[in-house]
Formats: sequence, C-alpha cells, structure tokens
Amino acid sequence: MQKFNREAETAVLGSVLQEGYLFKELQVKEQQFYLPEHTRIFKAMEQVDKSGQAIDIVTVATVLADNISEVGGVSYLSDLANSVPSTASIKHYERLMLDSYVVRESQKHSLKFYNEPDRDGLGDLIKHLQQLDQLGMKKAEKTKNDYLTEIASDMMEANPDMTSGFKTSFDDLDRMTGGLQKQDLIIVAARPSVGKTAFALNIGSGHCCNGGTTHLFSLEMGTKSLLQRLIAAEASVDSQKWRSMQFNEKDYLNALNAIGAISQWDIEIHEKVNTVTEMRAELRKAVKENPDGNHLAVIDYLQLITPTGKHDRRDLEVGAMTRELKLLAIELDMPIILLSQLSRGVEQRQDKRPMMSDLRESGNIEQDADVIAFLYRDDYYDKQSEKQNIIEIILSKQRNGPTGTVELAFLKEYGRFANLSKSYQEAK
Repeated sequence: MQKFNREAETAVLGSVLQEGYLFKELQVKEQQFYLPEHTRIFKAMEQVDKSGQAIDIVTVATVLADNISEVGGVSYLSDLANSVPSTASIKHYERLMLDSYVVRESQKHSLKFYNEPDRDGLGDLIKHLQQLDQLGMKKAEKTKNDYLTEIASDMMEANPDMTSGFKTSFDDLDRMTGGLQKQDLIIVAARPSVGKTAFALNIGSGHCCNGGTTHLFSLEMGTKSLLQRLIAAEASVDSQKWRSMQFNEKDYLNALNAIGAISQWDIEIHEKVNTVTEMRAELRKAVKENPDGNHLAVIDYLQLITPTGKHDRRDLEVGAMTRELKLLAIELDMPIILLSQLSRGVEQRQDKRPMMSDLRESGNIEQDADVIAFLYRDDYYDKQSEKQNIIEIILSKQRNGPTGTVELAFLKEYGRFANLSKSYQEAK
C-alpha cells in the first residue's frame, strides 16, 4: 500500500464539492489527509458545514478567502470537482485514503518503538496497530447461507397473527400486504382532495403508536399545518375549526390529550427539503443516529420534488427520482411511501377508478414501485352515493403479494381512517 494517495484525497474532496451533503457522511478526519493543501480545503468545508450553508466551490472559496492561493486557487477547487467521474464511489475513495493513512501511522509508531524499545512501548505499539487495523472497517456482508438460515429462523418463529412488515393499523390492508415491507417503495396515488395526505398521515401516526419512527417530507404544507392535521385526527376535532379557531370545551380537552400523545411520538417533520439528494442526507443521518428506530419515510408528493440533473423529458426526470428513492429504500432498509397525483384523464371515464395509466409522468414509476395503491371515493364524484364516507384502497401492483381492493371508513371532518369492522360511532 502507498504511504499517501493523492488521487484518493482528490476524489474525496472532489465528490464533496460536487454534492455537499456527502460531507456529513465522511469517515475521514482532518489529520488523515497527507497533503497540507487538502487539509486546508477539508477544514474550510468543515467551517462551511458548521455555518449551516451548502458546501460547494463558492462557499469553500469564500471561507478560504485570502488564503485560497495556498491551496492552488479557485481553479484547483474546480479541478477537484471535475476530476471525479462519479460520487457513488466515494466510500471506495475513502477506503484507499484510509489505507494510506494506516500505513503512515503504523510506520510512525513502529519507528518510535524501534528507537525506544521497552515493554511499555511494545504495549502502546500493539494497541495503536490494533486501533489502526479497525479503522473504517466495514461490517462483513451476509453470505447466501446466512440469509437461508435467517429465512428458516423467521419461518420457525412466525405465528398466524404476525406480519412481516410494519403494521398500518388497518386490518384488511395488513392481511393483504403483510404490513409495510422494508426496502419497498410504495406509491399512493389519487386525485386532489381525495384523501391521500390524510391516509399517509394516518399510516405515519399509526407507525409511531407501534413504536416506530416516521419521517414526513411535505413539500406542500408546513410543520404547523401538518401537526394540526395530526391533532385533528388523533383528537377527533373537526379540522375546519382550525380556520375559525372556535373550539368547544370537549375540543380543547381532546386536543390537549392528543398533543400530549403526539409529543411522545418519534415523528420528524422535515421542512425545506425539496430534492431527493436532501432527503437522502436527512434519512441517512437519522438511521445512523438511531439504527434500531424502525424508520418509515412519507413523501408528499412526487410532482413537487425538485429534480437534480438534466433530462430531455419530464417522464425521464420523474423516473430518475423514483429510481433513486427505490435504491434509498434498499440502502437504508426502510419502507418509503411516495404520494403522487393522478392525471385528469380519470375524470373523462364513466368508471373513475384509477388505473396505472393515470399516473402522471409515469416514466419508470410502475417499474420502480413495489406497491402501487390508488385511493378512490364514490362520494367524491357522486354526492348522493350510497357509499358515503367509504374509501377504496385499490392495490393495482404488489410485487410480492396479491392485488385487490380494501375498503376503509374515512371520517373526512377529522382526516381519519378506520377499519370498517368498527362502527362510525366507535371510530369517532
């Protein structure tokens, strides 16, 4: 192995200059760079990150200010960013850089012991070499036999009341899906105002009640509005009352009890997060800080996500985003619920139940999604319908399970869903 690896250091710094969020995921530290100019650039990135700004060529150059000539000027920063073919290999670049650091440090401690040999020095040398040997080591990946053993164990421990995924609290839906499966990208689509945001919030709050962690990415509503909707559903307070702020005594009591319950939930509302790249950074950080948190992500909604990169057509742009989210679900071993609008074409048909072709800018949505669920309400189109306050969850695709329709009660005034097996009075 080399004592220092200029190319690896260049690639690490260049990757961060291309995609600043990667800085938070770095394992390497300031002292592990060999070249002084790279150490200065890293420290400048650290300063930018602490200030809460995005790391890029401009912000790093601004921090370096008059000292920028010591690192080769703005042109060198540009060369670093342009030298990286793909940021996807940043972990490999880090590994190469850490390998060189281990060689340098091992040589340094060995030389110190060579010049000053004694028993204490030998103990220190062994300790340092063991620490260096563990530096940046990856967990061993499971073998095929490991997975087969795990599957057999799961089968032995299973019971009829057990679901393999996270429970949604909706019995018929859980029976059909086995719960929300880790690594699944789940598309929930509907026309505006049918209830897809309320449905997603119900699933997210139910997941919290079952001890899980829910991450809400709402590109349409702010934190306060989302919390009001959660309180309305939990407390059975008419959501329209938030407009007039005219609550009765029962509303106050129920709302305060709901606020107390929600304050105990492990729910994170991420504001001002508009791109898949930013969502990835937030979720990676959360999983790293709480690896056993049973994380679930809800994104509201696909068409409002800000695209990154250039694409010739909108459908390719949308397809790239769904592909990234599917890969993120696999990487972080969590279900991701992605809400989506439907095209107006559904309005032109006599039977207005949604179909796959109604997905707006579908692109690769059908290919990337593990589950596609459409929401349909007969009373949305026909005010005189006999099926008042009933919503259909139409499972049009389920990669590892059956398709079909589940009906739930939808208490619109509260934004709450309930199993039809309960009476409306019980649901209230």
